Amino acid sequence: MIIVELTRENLEYDMNALLKSFYPSEEVSMKTIAAEDGILRVRVIKDDELLTEVSLPDEFETDKSNFKNKLRRDLYGKLEKINGHGLPWGILNGIRPTKLVMKEIMEGRSDEEAVKFMKDVYLASDEKAELAVEIAGNERAVIDRSSGREGWSLYIGIPFCPTTCMYCSFTSYAISLWKDRVAEYLEALFKEIDAAAEIMKGKNPDTIYIGGGTPTTLEPEEFERLFAKLEEKFDTGSVLEFTVEAGRADSITEEKLKVLKKHGVTRISVNPQTMNDKTLELIGRRHNVVQVEEAFKLARRLGFDNINMDMILGLPGEGVDEVSLTMEKIGRLKPDNLTVHSLAIKRASALSKLIDEMGYEKLQNSDSTMAIAAGTAKALGMQPYYLYRQKNMSGNFENTGYAVPGKEGIYNILIMEEIQSIIAVGAGTVTKRVAADGNITRCDTAKDVGLYISDIDEMIERKRKLFNCN
Repeated sequence: MIIVELTRENLEYDMNALLKSFYPSEEVSMKTIAAEDGILRVRVIKDDELLTEVSLPDEFETDKSNFKNKLRRDLYGKLEKINGHGLPWGILNGIRPTKLVMKEIMEGRSDEEAVKFMKDVYLASDEKAELAVEIAGNERAVIDRSSGREGWSLYIGIPFCPTTCMYCSFTSYAISLWKDRVAEYLEALFKEIDAAAEIMKGKNPDTIYIGGGTPTTLEPEEFERLFAKLEEKFDTGSVLEFTVEAGRADSITEEKLKVLKKHGVTRISVNPQTMNDKTLELIGRRHNVVQVEEAFKLARRLGFDNINMDMILGLPGEGVDEVSLTMEKIGRLKPDNLTVHSLAIKRASALSKLIDEMGYEKLQNSDSTMAIAAGTAKALGMQPYYLYRQKNMSGNFENTGYAVPGKEGIYNILIMEEIQSIIAVGAGTVTKRVAADGNITRCDTAKDVGLYISDIDEMIERKRKLFNCN
């Protein structure tokens, strides 16, 4: 148990994030204490004993951003000495490191200056600072192909899965429980698609991304209805990228893939997460490695030439040997994209509950497994093209997307770097409006499918208000 005593209430998030990075298995509690002599103090108490403390004079707070970073750097330095190691991303707890780098570069800084900025301000390691700068450069080349701030993208959420994976906290419901109401869901979804087309007044989206959940839980005829609606409202053949997350091998069939191909889908995902059958069973995937390989090869035979595969590092019982086997098998398939996730244990996930109930140690990723994944991507001729981080991420690492040049996931970059507005339709989705000045506002939809269906008109009204379309 760690207790943090603070003389400022608005520092809880930053202090909690830093301490959880060093002590992922510890519960962290915040307590506000009175300031003394105009000095801001942060005292860290672990197991009823003072672990460390830092302080700054009050007047230092005139620049709030620099003030917080200075305080975090001071605490980081002490925790680094106590633990005998630092963190790959230093004090950085934001999810978009490359956005910081992009800003530096857009303001005229050189790559070398941007690397120095990440190291000096956020204490990022040489490797991570250089990775962020490399990815920012690759992102700019892809962004230049889009309409930028003037454009927009459409996200369509299908919140159904064959089963819910143990690590998942996304909006996801077992398709077996909702089979009889999928038609109702699609009708509500179509209303939102109509509204999106009206809000954008005939402006075609740069990208369309159908995610979930597992979109391929839809039957072929349901996909036909969805694509017919999209083709009624937009010129889907002219979008820069049209992605469908085929996702789990136990939801992929030849008939479904043929429907996707027929309607111009240009990019799909076949996501194993691991190529070890024992782990697949443990995390609730309900398919095996052979099915993954067969689904991938089927998609290739049908002509899909931009296939992404996702994997997760830090899964239960997986170390160097298991990750090496996964990467060996993925390497033989030769996907065009590879997304490497560091496991982020969400409180709402079954995995988090299992860890709490069974007393398992928090799972940890490592430099070794990250290097194995990066090495496989390089051997496949891929380069890193986008990156993001999450709370409670195993080993304080990151999620990195790799791609063969020209096969980058455009939507991934646009949403992660907040380049343009994203209209998101479907249960549990978040629409993001990016104004001309870069100001960002959001609105969401109900996560519960039943509420989404019944309250769809109210949720459409939120979108109209967000885009000033009333």
